[in-house]
Amino acid sequence: MKAFDKPLTAAEEKHYLELFRAGDKRAKEILVERNLRLVVHMVKKYSYSERDLEDMISIGTIGLIKAINTFDEKKGSRLVTYAAKCIDNELLMMFRSEKKRSREISLNEPLGTDREGNEICFQDVTFSEDEDVVARLQHNQDIIKLEEAFNTRLSNREKEILVYRYGLYGRKPLTQRELAGSFGISRSYVSRIEKKALERLRDAFEE
Repeated sequence: MKAFDKPLTAAEEKHYLELFRAGDKRAKEILVERNLRLVVHMVKKYSYSERDLEDMISIGTIGLIKAINTFDEKKGSRLVTYAAKCIDNELLMMFRSEKKRSREISLNEPLGTDREGNEICFQDVTFSEDEDVVARLQHNQDIIKLEEAFNTRLSNREKEILVYRYGLYGRKPLTQRELAGSFGISRSYVSRIEKKALERLRDAFEE
């Protein structure tokens, strides 16, 4: 990664902000360039993320530009303080958006088809105390088969991951990142366990 220019002093920051507000485009470029070090510093807070570093810096830079465009020194803080909050907000919005998409995709993971050719997804084996669901499980041999496979073919760790990942037995669904923190393992390891467990269930269903 390239070396970044030194941060602006308070006087320099004020000078370039005044030029920027007067319409000087180069002043805005300088404000961005001299604050890129801050973007990298904020991105490193999320070093555990599997996102590409350059992508995260790009997202953080968007937050920096928003900060420059909306900064009001009359509120008593420096640009660098305000920009840090904007950069952090931009990164958090990205993570929240990705977490939402990941959960929607995973819950619709196809496991196979029943004897009538209907596709069954993992969310179909979410067990609860709802009477309608219990009745459906009792009368649907395909679902019962998946339940038996869940109990007999998965390791204890695989069962734990799927139970908490998909909110089985009335539990609250957790993201891969939340599971990684709870089990003290990496997010990528959680993903591998989850994928392997789903493959085992799919294989059992197709036998």
